[in-house]
Amino acid sequence: MTGALVRPMREDDLAAFADITATSYYEVETRTAQRSWPDPVRRPAARNGTWIERARAALRTDPGGCWVAEVDGEVVGGAVSRVRELMWILASFAVRPDLQGRGIGTELLAAAMHHGRGCLRGMFAASSDPGAVRRYRLAGFDLHPQMTVAGVVDRSALPVVDRVREGSAADIDLLDSVDRRTRGAAHLGDHELLLAQLRLIVTDHTTGSGYAYVDTDGSPALLAATNRRTASRLMWEALASSTPGQDVGVHHITPVNAWALDVGLAARLSIYTNGYLCVRQMKPPAPYLHHGSLL
Repeated sequence: MTGALVRPMREDDLAAFADITATSYYEVETRTAQRSWPDPVRRPAARNGTWIERARAALRTDPGGCWVAEVDGEVVGGAVSRVRELMWILASFAVRPDLQGRGIGTELLAAAMHHGRGCLRGMFAASSDPGAVRRYRLAGFDLHPQMTVAGVVDRSALPVVDRVREGSAADIDLLDSVDRRTRGAAHLGDHELLLAQLRLIVTDHTTGSGYAYVDTDGSPALLAATNRRTASRLMWEALASSTPGQDVGVHHITPVNAWALDVGLAARLSIYTNGYLCVRQMKPPAPYLHHGSLL
């Protein structure tokens, strides 16, 4: 076996890299999942389409941030990163499990980070994999533990939520404004991707503004607000859309977003630890629950 060649990603690499991320993330979840959680499930091929569409969009907007590693002509790993205003975001990063520990990931991360060399800030979500976390800390990122609240929502605990409406593409200017206030950079065209895949709810009032993208299970996949009370209302509205009796999880809760823990406990959900938010030259955003790949 020859050494790895790190080169710019092409569109015809996307399917192979999607499969590598599915395998790699599943392997990490299998090793690090808590005993009380359901058994991890490998991302099915049918769901790769959503991942590929996000990566394809990054290839269009940020070709300099998308890289793969080849060994003997076969794609064995990759990294997808974006620059949004003055923030660098690592969206996807994986190496085939049987080739990890050989320096391939270090080369890929260096290539992706070079794309953000002019940025003031950096941010991405990471698993609990010790080897990966070590690499991120050595690369200069601060590590902030993430929590998840999960379980079945107690429907009797749901409050009446007012001043929250369905959102649309007409709200993107508002969303970008809230983004800049909470995380220091707008999502810009990433909102179009999120709108195509998730339900958007919005509130815009003199007492506070914010939004949340809600998954089909009632989980807020991304939430941002100008104050904690508004953020809590948005999270309650998301949880209210969960199916009665079905499990729901709210992920990526950092300690500065303890308001989300309080909402989860009020809804009779349980708290678990789950990975890290990695940031550079910035504090963890708040009130804010970041998206797993679009942050």
